[in-house]
Amino acid sequence: MYQRIADKLAKGEIIVLDGGTGTDIQRRGAPMSAETWCADVNATHPHIVQQVHEDYITAGADIIAANTFATSALAFNYRKRDDDLLVLDRAAIGAAKAAARGSTVAIAGSVSTQRPVIPGTDRTDLNFNWSHEEALALFRRKVHNLKDCGVDLIMMEMMRDCDYSLWASEAALETRLPLWIGLSVERRADGKLVGFGRQDQLLEDFAPALATLKPDVMSIMHTSPNDTDEAIAVLRRHWSGPVGTYPESGHFKSPDWVFGEITESELLEKSRAWREQGATVFGGCCGIGPSHIAVLSKEMKA
Repeated sequence: MYQRIADKLAKGEIIVLDGGTGTDIQRRGAPMSAETWCADVNATHPHIVQQVHEDYITAGADIIAANTFATSALAFNYRKRDDDLLVLDRAAIGAAKAAARGSTVAIAGSVSTQRPVIPGTDRTDLNFNWSHEEALALFRRKVHNLKDCGVDLIMMEMMRDCDYSLWASEAALETRLPLWIGLSVERRADGKLVGFGRQDQLLEDFAPALATLKPDVMSIMHTSPNDTDEAIAVLRRHWSGPVGTYPESGHFKSPDWVFGEITESELLEKSRAWREQGATVFGGCCGIGPSHIAVLSKEMKA
């Protein structure tokens, strides 16, 4: 299925992603965990996971991301659930494949570098660390399992630093699957854009470091729409390939996502502006649902 996507990229055609998988799972009533967010839903509520994917496909998404972001290799290792991660990822990809059956939609395996968070927040607890070798081994185990399950590409999501994000992306490259890298940023008190939850990591530093890996696409994702314009400008200084955008809408209040902030028409207006900056891939992250994607698909592909 990825050949269709590769052809679109080569021609500079518009590609539409799905929206927030985890948050739409929550919206439909599946319970979220303070420890693993939406990860265990793959085993307990697979029908809901499949329904979310089906609705994004109906809305016009060209790519759906399997519900494998929350099964972080680092966070699950911390909780001594390494084998559970593999089982949950297989279930997630099974749900995505069932939803995509008979369509031309590509399935992405989502990979995060989430570490344990400060209880009650989405802020990384920087006291928990792994060595390069330890982290690389954990990331390799996850990405090769994704490949074995049959994903069409790997999406690195919420990449925000020059250590864990780089190590995880290097592991993903070893699978020889198409690689997309999504950068997640926030604005520091001094006005500079830094990695989400990594105040010590400037976008100006980790964007070029990840660009050297030469992925198929680099995106600005899980970032405030208000900061995405500047983030694209920074990224374009270091990356001449295809650019994507899929912002967040709302905020996290453990263990749930609080929806709001950006309407379908507002996302469309923002996406049009990002298209003027050179973006050709559009979608949404946390808080963005099928109705947003339907509007994007109808208007951006016209």
